[in-house]
Amino acid sequence: MAQSNGRKSIFITGAASGMGLETARLFAGQGWFVGGYDVNGPGIDALRAELGPDKGLFEVLDVTDRSAYAAALDRFGQATGGHLDILFNNAGIGRGGPFAEQDFDDILAVVNVNLVGVLNGIRLALDLLKATPGSLCFSTSSSSAIFGAAGIAVYSATKHAVKGLTEALSVEFAPLGIRVADALPGLIDTPILPREWAEAAPAEGMWRLIPPVEVAKVVWRAYTEDRVHWYVPEELFAYDAEITADPVGTRNRILAGRPS
Repeated sequence: MAQSNGRKSIFITGAASGMGLETARLFAGQGWFVGGYDVNGPGIDALRAELGPDKGLFEVLDVTDRSAYAAALDRFGQATGGHLDILFNNAGIGRGGPFAEQDFDDILAVVNVNLVGVLNGIRLALDLLKATPGSLCFSTSSSSAIFGAAGIAVYSATKHAVKGLTEALSVEFAPLGIRVADALPGLIDTPILPREWAEAAPAEGMWRLIPPVEVAKVVWRAYTEDRVHWYVPEELFAYDAEITADPVGTRNRILAGRPS
């Protein structure tokens, strides 16, 4: 088993592609001990081969499997001497379609991975986070947690839940010495983004296509900068304020087919 040898450490779910992969690369490049976890076995093997086994632990993990998650964190804690500087709850799936027509098994799968998986990670990693001065619990929410997106209603609901959980735990965990924050990415060029959405993205503006490394950079900044929500791109902050002020107007503009 690889050992951290006193390095700072990060535990990343959904590490085999997209934002998780870029985060693993960035932190490994900065000398951190990386825990990379994903259901995608070949992707994890590729990550281990790319970074090198001395850079961390790289394992297959289904975040909905609580006992497997606990075992993975136990091995990680053994390798780091019982410390965890950043827990990055990033694993997520996107299954969409009109809510009234969506297969209920797909609905439950989205809820279990995108919300229950986050709950599993935070509860199970809590002792490691408490044992680490300056630790950060960081999760991937979404711009669809600003205003729910039609066609991905359940996905949007899970990301609203992650956003609300982040806000509540940022208060609850403060006395424990744990900071809590999330990222609200817009259109990120990852496998979860439908290709038709990527192809239709404008060249400029807040709905432009963003490379996943930009989210990795936000995770890096979040370790030293105190924010609750990180918007990627930053323009989404103003959009959030607009939605809060006028949700009915936002709904009506969407129904009329006018861009926000």
